[in-house]
Amino acid sequence: MSDTSENMEDVKAKGSPSWMTTFADLMSLLMCFFVLLLSYSEMDVEKFKQIAGSMKRAFGVQNEIKLEDIPKGTSIIAQEFSPGKPEPTPIKVVQQFTQEAPHQNLRVLENTFDRNSKLNQQYKKLLERLFEKEIEEELIELELLGQQLIIRLKEGGSFPSGSSFLQPQFKPLLLRIAKQLNKIPGKITVSGHTDNIPVSDEFHQNNWDLSAKRAAAVLNEIVKEENFDSSRIRMEALADNKPLVKNNSAINRSKNRRVEIAIYQGEPSETLPILIN
Repeated sequence: MSDTSENMEDVKAKGSPSWMTTFADLMSLLMCFFVLLLSYSEMDVEKFKQIAGSMKRAFGVQNEIKLEDIPKGTSIIAQEFSPGKPEPTPIKVVQQFTQEAPHQNLRVLENTFDRNSKLNQQYKKLLERLFEKEIEEELIELELLGQQLIIRLKEGGSFPSGSSFLQPQFKPLLLRIAKQLNKIPGKITVSGHTDNIPVSDEFHQNNWDLSAKRAAAVLNEIVKEENFDSSRIRMEALADNKPLVKNNSAINRSKNRRVEIAIYQGEPSETLPILIN
C-alpha cells in the first residue's frame, strides 16, 4: 500500500513528458507563421464566394453563384512592386545651333571683293587709255591685284640711279596722275623700293633712307593737286624687302628700283580672308 502511493507520487512529481515542450514550441511557431501570412494577404471576395458555395453544396445547400471573373489571388509582391509605365527620364539636353551668319558674312565679303575688283578693272582701263604713251615709253606700269590697282613708277624717268631727286621732266606726269587719283575713290599708299645693293652717301644712310625719300618726293607732288584729300594717302619705305624679280642681274635690279602708287578699294587684298567657293 505504501509502495503504490509512493510510485504515484513519483509520477506526479515528474510532470508532462519532455517532448511536449518541443511540440508546444513548434505549434507556437506555426501559429505565428500563419498569422504572419494572413497579415500579408487580403480577402479576395470572388474566391471567398466560390469557397462558400462549395461548402454549401457539400452540406446540401443548392445555391449557385455565377462568377464573372476568374478568381485571382493577390500577391503582396505584385501589389507593391508592380512594373511601372515607361516614362521618359528628364535629362539636360545640350543642343548646338548653327547660325547662317558666318556664311552670310562670307558671301558679303565675296560680293564686296568682286564689286571692288570690277571697279578697279574699269579704273585700270581708263588709266591705260589716258597714259597710253607713257606706258609704251615704259615710264609707268599698271597692274591689277584684286582690290589693289598699282601705278608703278619706273626708275628710268623718275629718279637717277642711287638718287632721291625727282627729275623735273617727270613732275608734269605726276600732276596728271594726281588729278586722276583725286577722282578715283579708295585709300592710297605710296611705297619706295630699292635693289639689294647697299647705298651709303652724304644724302642717304642706307636703302631704307633712299626708299623713304623717293616715296616722300612722289607723295609731295601728289598732294599738290588742288582739293586733294591728304587723309587718303600714306607712305611706306620698304628698301629691298619686296622685289619684283630676283636681284641677279642689272636689268632685274633696275626693275626693283621703283615707286608704287597703290589704290585700295576696301581693304588690301593681302588682309582679306580666303574665299572658298
